[in-house]
Amino acid sequence: MIRGKAGQDRQLEHDPWPSRRLVSAWFACFAVYAGLLGLLAGGEDGIWGAWGFGAYALAALVFRFAGDRMGDRWWPGLAVVVGGGLIGPFLYLAATQPDPAEVTVMARGAVHLLRHGTPYLPVSQLTAWTSYNPYLPLMDLFGLPRAGLGTATGLARVIGDPRIYTSLFTGALLAVSFALMARHDVRTCRQCRARGARITIIAVTSPIIGFPLVLGITDPPVIAVTILALAFLSRGWLARTALAVAVACALKYTAWPLVPVFAVMAWARYSARDAARFTVTTLAAACALALAAAPNALSNPGSILQNTIDYPLGLTKIKTVAASPLPGHLLASTGQAGHTAAVAILGVAGLAFAVWLLVRPPRTDRDVAVRLAIAYILLFTLAPATRYGYYIYPLALLFWLPLSRSHEPRRQEAR
Repeated sequence: MIRGKAGQDRQLEHDPWPSRRLVSAWFACFAVYAGLLGLLAGGEDGIWGAWGFGAYALAALVFRFAGDRMGDRWWPGLAVVVGGGLIGPFLYLAATQPDPAEVTVMARGAVHLLRHGTPYLPVSQLTAWTSYNPYLPLMDLFGLPRAGLGTATGLARVIGDPRIYTSLFTGALLAVSFALMARHDVRTCRQCRARGARITIIAVTSPIIGFPLVLGITDPPVIAVTILALAFLSRGWLARTALAVAVACALKYTAWPLVPVFAVMAWARYSARDAARFTVTTLAAACALALAAAPNALSNPGSILQNTIDYPLGLTKIKTVAASPLPGHLLASTGQAGHTAAVAILGVAGLAFAVWLLVRPPRTDRDVAVRLAIAYILLFTLAPATRYGYYIYPLALLFWLPLSRSHEPRRQEAR
């Protein structure tokens, strides 16, 4: 009797969460979103929407109505979304459409990096919006395969596509993150290993991550490193958390809000000394990574300023095309006074958030995720130059919370 009760408790520990029914509901919601995108959007967005609608709808039906025949096998439904939501639309777009702007920027930045040791064109050559490179040096490394292949065409050009490598990078880091959040060691527990693989595929194929990956948008790698930092934090590994945040900060400026939020967490959870050590380690490692990736970038600081700061903020003569009709952009588009007002409102919102962060500091990885989601919503809503796509940051953080909550991880208080 005791043995049976222990076996039952062990089975309960590994009951799959999310359940098939819930995953089916998620994919049904994803199908509605993709279908609307396919109907209302044009170009590459609409093409992905058509592919995504078919893949998500079929996966929802498989998980909802074919469960009895499949038993414990999740792979038929997951294979549908991997093939129809990621691989299929990527191959179609790569074969029939020109490179997206983000892919072009990464590939050109990698070529310039190989030739000159910096991914940024001089200020004198910034003559069109396509000349600018708003990414930090580590991001341009994803363009190295395309740069190495040069003017290759056909299959070789597809193999060098940066989207393949941003997808592999994102998927690998999310897999590690979910493995760290498992109840047992995934190296010895088959059930935890299978669950980690399932939720990794669900996360990567969701519209939050899969859609931007297929279109070459550069935010999923930053999100994946952020999730890894949260997973490290859940285990009490503050030094590894600092290094993960440093990698994110060396990829794109959108990761820089992580530094103060994680630092305040370290102060509240450990001590002021640990917070200072975390901040110094993060900033030093981020600078070292950026310089290692682009050793000659500092030879032309004006170019760095124009490409990575002035252009995203809309301070250059040539404005960024990343502009959605959000409050900050609408106000900034009214003229110089409106732009100044938008920057001032953003500053006030940032100050209010900082006060709230200090008054109610986060103490756990889940607290940090919620604070970051709120910070990103404020930033992208009020920034003078922004786009709807940036909301994948708060959406991904909020989606990570239920995916990682099934089992409390093996937490440690190590620093």
